[in-house]
Amino acid sequence: MKKYLYTLGKKYLLIISFLVLILPSCNDKILDEVPLDFLSPDNAYLSEAGVLQGVSALHERVRGAYYAFNEFGTMNWATHGSDLGYNGEVPQAGSGYLNSYLDLNPTFKADTAHWNTGYRIVQRANVLISKIKGLEPTIFSAGEAGKNIYLAEARFFRAWAYRNLVSTYGDIPLLTEPVSTAKDDFVRNPIADVQKLMEDDFKFASENLPVPGAEAAPGRITQGVAMHYLSETYLEEGKAQLAVDAATRVITGYRYQMMTSRFGTRHDVFGSGDVYSDLFYTGNQNLAANTEAMWVIQVEKIITGGGQLATAYIFGPRYFDLALTPDGFKATRGTIYAGAYTGINDTLSRPTANARGTNFVFYDMWRSDWNNDIRNAKHNIKRTYYYDNPASAYNGKKIDFSLYTSPARSNLMVDTCKIIFPSFIKFFDPQNYILQPNRAGSGITHKDWYALRLAETYLLRAEAYLGINRPDLAAADVNVVRSRSSANPVSAANCTIDYILDERARELYGEEWRLIALRRTGKLIERVKRLNDNPACPGAYIQDFNFRWPIPQAQIDLNVGAPFAQNPGY
Repeated sequence: MKKYLYTLGKKYLLIISFLVLILPSCNDKILDEVPLDFLSPDNAYLSEAGVLQGVSALHERVRGAYYAFNEFGTMNWATHGSDLGYNGEVPQAGSGYLNSYLDLNPTFKADTAHWNTGYRIVQRANVLISKIKGLEPTIFSAGEAGKNIYLAEARFFRAWAYRNLVSTYGDIPLLTEPVSTAKDDFVRNPIADVQKLMEDDFKFASENLPVPGAEAAPGRITQGVAMHYLSETYLEEGKAQLAVDAATRVITGYRYQMMTSRFGTRHDVFGSGDVYSDLFYTGNQNLAANTEAMWVIQVEKIITGGGQLATAYIFGPRYFDLALTPDGFKATRGTIYAGAYTGINDTLSRPTANARGTNFVFYDMWRSDWNNDIRNAKHNIKRTYYYDNPASAYNGKKIDFSLYTSPARSNLMVDTCKIIFPSFIKFFDPQNYILQPNRAGSGITHKDWYALRLAETYLLRAEAYLGINRPDLAAADVNVVRSRSSANPVSAANCTIDYILDERARELYGEEWRLIALRRTGKLIERVKRLNDNPACPGAYIQDFNFRWPIPQAQIDLNVGAPFAQNPGY
C-alpha cells in the first residue's frame, strides 16, 4: 500500500500545556514569549517528524500555488501572455487577465500575487533550512544523510521559487535567511546572484536527494528532478555545455525512460487511445511502470492530505452556452443526474474557456503531421462537437455556426473564443468526476498532475545542444520525443530554437511554464507578437519592456529604508 506525502501536511498537533498559576514575581523570563499551546518553527522542527511536516507543508503550498488563479497560476505560466493562449471567456483588455500587456502595471493583481507567492515559498523554505541546519544528525533515522535529504528538499523549493521570481522580475531581493522582524530596506540583487544561489541549491539537491525510485513517497523530490532544473539554470546562465552534461545525467544516469507502449489503466476516450493518452489517465501518473514521470504533483482526494485540481476546467470551451439548436431545441442534454439532464457532459465536464489556445496551438503547429502525430488524434484533442437532443432534426450532427440565421448567433468572437474550440483531453478526467454530479463535476478533478516529465528534459537538452552548435544532436533529442508520437523526424538544418519551442508546445501544452521558456530563449516578444491571435488584443499588445513584469507597487511603497527601483517602462 503506497504511502503519500501529505499524511502529516495538514494534521497539526495540539500541544496542551498547564500553566503554573503562581509564578515568582522576580523572574524576568515571565515576559518571554514561549509557544505552549500552538505550533511554531521554534517547537515544531525539533524532530524528524516535525521536519517532515515542514517539508510536507512546502509541497502543499507549492501544490496550491501551482493551480491557483492568482498565485503562480495555471493561466499565467501555461498560456496567458504567451504565444499559446488568452482568456476566451473574456478576451478583451481590462478583464483582469493577462490578455493585454497594456494592463500589466505595478498594481495588476496577478503581478502582485506572483511576487507574494514566490517570496512566501522562499520564506517557508528559509525557515525550514535554518532549523534543519541547527539539528543534530542523530535525531534523523538515517543520520547525516537523512538530515541532508530534508535540507536538500527545502533548498530545492527555495531555488524553484526563485526560478519563477527571477525570470518574471529580473533583479530581485536575494534572501537566504528567514525574515524574522519587520524590514523596510530590501535591495534588488543582480540576476546573476540569484541564479548562482539557484545553481548551488539545485546542485546540493541533486547530490543529496534520493535517486529516482527510492523517494519516501510519491511526489517527493529526487536527484533527477533537481538535476533537470540545474540544467535549466545553467542554460539561463549561458553555460550550455554544463547544461548538456546535467541533462545527460538525467537521461542516462537514472531509471527514466520515455513511455513508448501503452500502460496502466487504458481508458479509451471516443473509442480509441494511445500511450500519450495513457500518461494522463487517472492513476497512471504514479505507477512504477511509468518511467517518464519525474515530478508528480499529488492531488488525490481519497488520501489523507489530498486535495483537488479546481482549475482543470479553464482549458475547455463553454459548449453548454450554445443553448439552442438551429431549429430551436436545447442543444445539449448532457448527463442524467437525479432523473434530469444536467446540460453538461461527463467528458469535458463544465469548462469555462478561461484558457483558450491560439490558432497556432489548435491548428498551425500540427500541419506537417496532422494525420500521423498521435498527440493530434481525436482522443487527445477534441475538435468536433455535436448537437445532443433527439427532439431536434440536428441531433447527432456537427455543430456548425453557419447554420444559424438569428442575430443572436452572429458574434463569431463569442462563438469561437468562448463556446466552441478544440479541447486537449489530457486536462480532463472523463467518467471520473466525483464532486457536484449535478454539474458533471464542474471541472474539479482529483488526478495527479505532472510538474515534470522526461520528454521535457530531452527538449531542454536539445536547446542546450544548439547552444554548443550541435544541431545534429539537438535534432536527435527532439526526434526521441517525436518518434514516440509517430511524427516525422526533424532534420538538423530545421532544428532551430523556434522549432524546439514549437515541439515543447506540442508535447507540453499546459504543463510547461511557457513564459519562463520564452524568456530563457529570448523569444517572448517576437513570438507573442506573431502568434498570439486574440481577436480583441492582437499580439497581446506586447512591447519590448514587457520582457519583465513590473515590481509590485506595494513592495516599493513599503521599502522606505532603501531605494527600490521600478523595472523600465512601468
